[in-house]
Amino acid sequence: MALEFDTRFDPSYGEGVTVAPDVLRITAPNPSPFTFHGTNSYVIGRETLAIIDPGPDDDAHLKTLLEVIANRPVSHIFVSHTHRDHSPLAARLKQHTGAIVLAEGAHRPARPLRIGEVNPLDASADIAFAPDIALPDDAVIDGDGWAIRTVLTPGHTANHAAFALEGTGVLFSADHVMAWSTSIVAPPDGAMADYMMSLDRLIARDDRLLLPGHGGPVTAPRNFMRGLKTHRKMRERAILERIKGGDRTIKDMVKAIYRDTDPRLHGAAGLSVLAHLEDLVARGLVSTDGDPAIDGIFTRVA
Repeated sequence: MALEFDTRFDPSYGEGVTVAPDVLRITAPNPSPFTFHGTNSYVIGRETLAIIDPGPDDDAHLKTLLEVIANRPVSHIFVSHTHRDHSPLAARLKQHTGAIVLAEGAHRPARPLRIGEVNPLDASADIAFAPDIALPDDAVIDGDGWAIRTVLTPGHTANHAAFALEGTGVLFSADHVMAWSTSIVAPPDGAMADYMMSLDRLIARDDRLLLPGHGGPVTAPRNFMRGLKTHRKMRERAILERIKGGDRTIKDMVKAIYRDTDPRLHGAAGLSVLAHLEDLVARGLVSTDGDPAIDGIFTRVA
């Protein structure tokens, strides 16, 4: 199934945009090649509210959130994962509202660092974040006229979670599924095997609308996610073909596979290739001479 991304999006900075009944989207003014137009925060409810993904520690975004909240009580702040564009504002928003902060847990890598390996994603991690309540999978939090179910979706990060608004068919997919781009899966923070299993889990659900952490909604979730899965499988095949053709390093593969990609994203592309290679090595489809994250030379298993 062909995958078509939708990059049409009006961030409407400084205001709330209705995206579903009793759901407002507020986009933080932190655009970048990795965040698209910015991080989406969501305000849920009419009287006593919930916030999903408060966003980066940004004064203008906090001001907009408080204006949209408009002195209504906020009972819960849900955080999908601990990248610095999603979680840091939780602490300040809690100070203003007294809300409980909920997330899967603190930041952690999907696997331990290997000897000599440096985590290139340290700067993007919100190491200071700690939730008031750690959410297990399938936990349901009841609020004032709303209920939110936790759907754990590790892959983009080890602690990534999506949140389902019960009874509506709406799922807040954060960075696992986005309409504008594929999710970055970058070891050691993320893992491709985890990402693909989480994607299968979401495909098996019956959600009618995905509201992601960046960009606009996904309006045909199951078809789109099947396309994402096909896209990842095609990327996997491209990597195998590059190895079969003689490429032996991640740098060589990125040059060929991502030749039409913004060069500013080549570092992230290299980590994505590494994520695929770690999965391929674990499945016995590729062998490596040396540590794959540091100096691996990759060869195809016959």
